[in-house]
Amino acid sequence: MNSKPTNVVIAGLGGQGVIKASDILADVAFSAGLDVKKSELHGMSQRGGSVSSDVRFGERVFSPMVPEGEADFLLVIAPDQIPVNAAALRLGGSLIDPSQIDESSLSNKKSINVALLGVLSRHLQFPVEAWTAALERNLPQKLHDANLQAFSIGRAAGQTLEQKIGQKR
Repeated sequence: MNSKPTNVVIAGLGGQGVIKASDILADVAFSAGLDVKKSELHGMSQRGGSVSSDVRFGERVFSPMVPEGEADFLLVIAPDQIPVNAAALRLGGSLIDPSQIDESSLSNKKSINVALLGVLSRHLQFPVEAWTAALERNLPQKLHDANLQAFSIGRAAGQTLEQKIGQKR
């Protein structure tokens, strides 16, 4: 892995699982032996306000905050948070948003955060088993089936997106 950390910003509204998604991503990276830093900005999260979490990982990470314009990935759970957080994304970075998921295929609509992690997982070098283990460690047993299904749906959507991008080249 190169010495430059990977920068991920996860954004959405209070109650959408932004923090849980960042916990899962940080767990996967930490389990892979990487240095991981994470920060959260809650805003008015208890009232459905903006929430964001920065996750940085690599060989050595010095700050938990992703500098503006340096996010490699911007994962947005609420579409109206795209313009609010767009400045975080670097030129050439990847936006991951709910339009990439057929939400009607999710057995639990609250699992959209995990489905979007499935899309993100296609861009990162961590094995599926590491993601599955992190999901199981970070979620209650009763939510495992719905979230593992959502993660698989996201991975499939990420593969479809990769194929579409490849066809345009």
